[in-house]
This record gives sequence, C-alpha cells and structure tokens, in this order.
Amino acid sequence: MNRLAGVTSPYLLQHAENPVDWWPWGAEAFAEARRRDVPVLLSVGYSACHWCHVMAHESFEDEATAAYLNEHFVSVKVDREERPDVDAVYMEAVQAATGQGGWPMTVFLNAEGEPFYFGTYFPPAPRHGMPSFRQVLEGVNSAWTDRREEVGEVAGRIVGELAGRSLAHGGDGTPGESELHAALLALTREYDPASGWLGGGDTKFPASMVIEFLVRHHARTESEGALEMAEGMCDAMARSSLFDQLGGGFHRYVLRQRSNGTLVPHFEKMLYDNALLCRTYARLWRATGSDLARRVALETADFMVRELRTAEGGFASALDADSEDSSGKHVEGAYYVWTPEQLSEVLGEDDAEFAARYYGVTEDGTFEEGASVLQLPQGEGVVDAARVESVRQRLLAARDTRHRPGRDDKIVAAWNGLAIAALAETGAYFERPDLVERATEAADLLVRVHMDETARLARTSKDGRVGANAGVLEDYGDVAEGFLALAGVTGEGVWLDFAGFLLDTVLAQFAGEGGALYDTAHDAEPLIRRPQDPTDNATPSGWTSAAGALLSYAAHTGSEPHRTAAEGALGVVKALGPRAPRFIGWGLAVAEALLDGPREVAVVGPPGDPATVALHRTALLGTAPGAVIAVGRPADGEAEFPLLAGRPLVGGRAAAYVCRGFVCSAPTNEVDVLRGQLTVRV
Repeated sequence: MNRLAGVTSPYLLQHAENPVDWWPWGAEAFAEARRRDVPVLLSVGYSACHWCHVMAHESFEDEATAAYLNEHFVSVKVDREERPDVDAVYMEAVQAATGQGGWPMTVFLNAEGEPFYFGTYFPPAPRHGMPSFRQVLEGVNSAWTDRREEVGEVAGRIVGELAGRSLAHGGDGTPGESELHAALLALTREYDPASGWLGGGDTKFPASMVIEFLVRHHARTESEGALEMAEGMCDAMARSSLFDQLGGGFHRYVLRQRSNGTLVPHFEKMLYDNALLCRTYARLWRATGSDLARRVALETADFMVRELRTAEGGFASALDADSEDSSGKHVEGAYYVWTPEQLSEVLGEDDAEFAARYYGVTEDGTFEEGASVLQLPQGEGVVDAARVESVRQRLLAARDTRHRPGRDDKIVAAWNGLAIAALAETGAYFERPDLVERATEAADLLVRVHMDETARLARTSKDGRVGANAGVLEDYGDVAEGFLALAGVTGEGVWLDFAGFLLDTVLAQFAGEGGALYDTAHDAEPLIRRPQDPTDNATPSGWTSAAGALLSYAAHTGSEPHRTAAEGALGVVKALGPRAPRFIGWGLAVAEALLDGPREVAVVGPPGDPATVALHRTALLGTAPGAVIAVGRPADGEAEFPLLAGRPLVGGRAAAYVCRGFVCSAPTNEVDVLRGQLTVRV
C-alpha cells in the first residue's frame, strides 16, 4: 500500500500513485523493516528535480521494479525541502563514500537508519558504466540475505566515521581585516574576468552570497577590485541564459555545452535563487546605480510575485524544469526555448531576424533539436530599446500560451524569509509599495501559519495547512532576517519583536559549545548524526544566516547575549573564510557588518512628513554593511524601536541619529550629511 496520499509535500504526492509501497519518513517505516527483517530503500529528491522525475518514470512507475521493491524492501520517500536534516545527514554519507552527491539520492539503510550502500540516479538498464537500478536492488538484497554480518560492519563503520567527524571552529576570536583580505584574494584567483564566472568547471551556479560579501567589502574599504568582481558576475548572469530574458527570474544553474560553448540552463526556477538574486541586484544598484542591476532586480521581483505567489500570500518553492511540448511529451526546457521558425510565427520575418540576432537564436540551435536558449550575446545599448521591448512582450505573450511548467506550491519558511527581505528592500529602493505589501503579506502568513505561541517554526505549509516537520536553523535565521528587513523598511516594530522571539529560540535550542550552532533543535528527532554545517549551499547556511540576524537584532536592541552569540558563531568564518570563501560567502558578509559596527540609524519624525520620508529613504540607500534602521515618532519613554528611545526632533524637525560602536555622530536634519555618515569610512 502506498502511504503518500495524505501528505502535504507536492514531491511526495507526485509518487502517491506509484505501484511502489512508499512510506513517508518516520518510525513506523523502520518498525516495519524490523518486523519484516528487510532493508530500507531511502529515496530523496524534490519536486523540481529533473532526474528525480526521470528515475520515477523509468523505475518507480514500472510494475516489475515496484514488485521487486515491495517484496524485498521497505521504501521510504523523502522531500529534501521538507526534511533538510534527513537529506544533510545521508548526503554527507553519500559524499564521503562516493566523492560526489546529488538528487535523486538513493541510500540503503538497516532498520536502525544506518546506511550501508549509496548512490544517486540509477538507470533502468546499464549505462556508461553504471549498473541498472534492478542490478543494484538485487545486489543489495543478496548482500542482506547472504552477507548480513558484512553489511552490519559497513553500516557500523560509516556511522562511526560520521560521528567521529569534528567541525573545525577556528578557535577564539572573530574574523578581522586580515581574514577578509585573504578571502578577497582567494576569490580573485578563482574569478575569470573574461567570462565573469567563478571557478573553472563547466557548471555555473549563482554566487549570491559571495557577491553580497564583495559589495559590502567595497562599501567598507573602497576596494575597486571587489566591486569589479561583483559587477562582472552580475553582468555575466544577467546576460546569460541563466536569466529568463523574457519573463524575468533565474534558472537554477547553467552548464557549458562542449559542442558549441553555449551556457544552457537547468530550467527549474527556485524561490531561494530568485529571492537571493533579487536582493543581490537591488543592492548592486544601490552601490553603483547600474541600469542593468535595476532592471534585473525588478524583473525578478515581478517574476516572484507573478509566478510564485500563492493564494495565501506566501511564495511557492519552485517551478519545474520540464513541461509538455507541442506533441504532449514532457521535455526539459520546452516552455523557454525557441527556433527561428517559432520566432517568425510570432514576430514576422523582419522582427524575427532581429530577435534571433539579439537573443542568440541560431538555425542549428544552441540547445536540443534545433531550439535555442535566449541570451544577450551582443549586449545591450546597441539596438533600439523600444523595438527590444516590443519583441519581448510579443514573445512573452506567445510563450504564455504554451504548457506551463508545474509548480511546487509548498511554502518553505526559510525561503519565504529570503523573499520577504528581497521584496521589502527592492520595493523600498525603487519606490514600489506593492512589493513591500507582498513582503508584508508573506510575513503575516509565516506568523499565522508557521509560528506557534512558543516561537517555534514549522518548516513548511501548503494551502494554508501547516506541515508536520519542525523548522531547522536556516528557517529561524532567514525568517528573522526577513522580519528585520521588513521592520527597517516599514517602521513597524512588531517585526523586530517577532525576529527577537525567533532568535531567542535559536539561543535556547540551536546553540552548542564555543559559539557553534546546530542545524536542528536540541529536542529534534534524533538521527544517526546531528547535522551541523556552517558552509553555504544554494542558500546561506543556517549557521551564518542566524549569526547575521543575531548581529542585527543586537544592534537594534543592545542585547549583549545576542551579540555575543553572533560573534561566537563567526569564529568558523575566521577559519574557513581565507581557505574557502566561495562556500562561506554569507559568513564573510556578516563579518563585514561586524567590522563596520554595524551602524545603527534612528530616524525620528512624524510619519508621512516629507523630511522624515527623505531621511528614511537616505538611510535605506546607505551602503554601510549591515546597517540597521529604525524609523518612527520620537518617544520619551518606551518606543516601538529601542533605537528611537530618547531621540527627540532637532529644531522641531525630523532628524537622523547614527551610532557605531558606542560612538554617535551629531544628529542631522540634512540628507547629504546622513548620506555621508553611511557611505564614507569613519
């Protein structure tokens, strides 16, 4: 019996009709394996994963394969987005055993949850030296039946090795000028100025967290090299097929084609990538005034609202890479690619030739079966902008008639926290109050549905129904970060309060020895290893996102425990930053804020007063790393924001107060003076 019909995960629901007798992760599945004396097949993936879909169609929908699985295994299906802790623990084992990882992840366990055989995607027939999935199943079953003692020894050794791994924390102290300079030099060695990408491999992922570090480093030190790298990376991403040139928003990653050198995307679109990149480009615009950065930030924000916003006011997790082509076949990228003939059908001959040149559509195609991905190989500023916009709008309208990629409607707390921060700041920078309103609605949803009366977060929800899985550290860190950004933009102190509740839970439930943080709470379900990872993946690590939120909250409130916890957590950045800056970019960005103070800005004045609005906007556009902003009426006693307490009007007019490291500048009524206090090294 397949037991997935009652779950909330869209990924698991995709498998609810499989002939495989799937179980969701839980004690019941392992009890069943113990009762039957069979191993557990753990299959981990997510809804927008192309190869997860491929393996499902090839193997899990196959009656003969399912029958073999049902007879010899207890099969457990996990959505890695709902259970990042389960995913992290077994992915660590897979990578340690095989040297690589990915999804779908396929792991064989005993009834105690101990792994003994690993893999990712397995084909239905032997291919390129890979065994077939059926061969793997038969081999594991044979080992379980005939060599049980050996299986037990392997499982015990793997668990022992994982348990024995210690995290190098970096010792005493926080990262200083020398560590951040070393990190910058390391990135310089990895950066290719000709292409604008980091690293030398063919697969290119967005580098949002690294770019945030570079922009902050430039703001604090005036390093032109840091800003040039940030601009180069953003330019390369925006002009490549990583960015959806018609509808806005970013795909997951690009892969260089060996045949023609074209960068072709893996077409899934993830909320986290788009939230992070929206904020990245908005902040690059804040630093440089770049028209390209402005356009990309706004188009990405509009994409999130248009394509990912749910009826409840939150933001869905992802759009699939695959969709139906004109023949009804599910094909990766079918929604996004174009042939010259398709351009002609929509645009007519003259505009089609123009569009083909502008977007890099060729007769042979740059993708598959004569189709091309859209990119900007010739750059911008060399053609008629009005003509480009006309072509784009007509192609977008035609594309809207195609079969759309599926959407994973699951709301993930952490990723919505990232979206809240991005939309709040982008809306404020570009005077788009609708975007700030969308951020506020998403924040309301997280409080109403995901957050209980004890300030514990649920990881996911769907259709307004909260999921069963507890939030992990990245949920607390990213949601607190979103609430703090929203507080600074809106002047509503309640968001500062909610952030404080969440960060108190971080201190109570996630803190370890010596400043270390764990990815799961002290009272979380025990696994074979308690996950703990300070390095970034596609999103900031929970460790460093929590450190950043703790630091900002301490700057707002003067809380010594929160600042002490933030400084302790940054010890790992001191160790890893100079050696592996690509993988701890958010921690480096937080370290920049720590070195700068961060600065505390209080804007006091009547709401809606033009002088108050002007000072508040100037504060928001200041580039001092990690600066926190409070705005509101002056208060003699208790204020909505602690930074406003005891800060009166100056000369009866709205005023701004800037403090840094227990030293305050003279209050000012003048936007030019405030701008200097936030953009000039002092």
